Amino acid sequence: MIFTSNTMNLNIKDAVAYLTFKKLEEFPYIRHAFSTRMGGVSSGEFTSMNMSFNRGDNHENVTENYKRLCSAVGVGFDSLVASAQDHHTNVRRVSSAQKGIGIYKPRDMESVDALITNETGVTLVTYFADCTPILLVDTKNKAIAAAHSGWRGTVAEIGRITVERMAEEFGTSPSDILAMIGPTIGKCCYEVDKTVAEQFVALDVFDSRKFVTDKDNGKYMIDLAEANRQILVKAGVNNDSIVKSDVCTYCNSDLVWSHRATGGKRGGMCALLEIV
Repeated sequence: MIFTSNTMNLNIKDAVAYLTFKKLEEFPYIRHAFSTRMGGVSSGEFTSMNMSFNRGDNHENVTENYKRLCSAVGVGFDSLVASAQDHHTNVRRVSSAQKGIGIYKPRDMESVDALITNETGVTLVTYFADCTPILLVDTKNKAIAAAHSGWRGTVAEIGRITVERMAEEFGTSPSDILAMIGPTIGKCCYEVDKTVAEQFVALDVFDSRKFVTDKDNGKYMIDLAEANRQILVKAGVNNDSIVKSDVCTYCNSDLVWSHRATGGKRGGMCALLEIV
């Protein structure tokens, strides 16, 4: 496997492979990671680092995968708080009181596609396998957010909604936010029909021509990362403070999970984000 990226590093520790943003590594009070398919104990179609509890994998295997990933990245397994994603735009503020929820404690809420916190030692966990991860860091007030933006979440502008919620909860100014748009299915590989494409064209952002390409056969190619970038800029985040990953999940499906590349027979990867 050959991995190349201008924006991300591939890290391997104790046989666990995970991705990090080069830019975010410059901030010593932030710890983050994106899991890959490598370094876990799951088997079969979940081989080997599956982070999803709800796809039919053995629960004990997924738990062990989290313990291995946490050890490699340097976060505490007991610090994890997971989302409960269903492609909506609900944002939940979490604290140390919610540690373990969705991982080693049962979910206490449904429909949570973004998590925010300003507490140290609380690790936000969100899930992906082609959808777009968004990590936000308020560099002034030291608050963070992790959002899951599939195509439905993107056209509903979950990025903007998360920025607004950070402003409400933490006094965050969008101009102080550093935004990372993580590995997602790229414009090279994400084909949709006209019904979906029309919802992207209808987005009230700068230029949908940059993220919707008509193939002239009733199909369209969508650039999820670019759509989310424009949504964040609309929300007030400085364009120079936004980094888009250049890792396409479909093109790199030997390294990361891709729903489309596997035909849905897959595990899932997660993003971790913590204030140290």
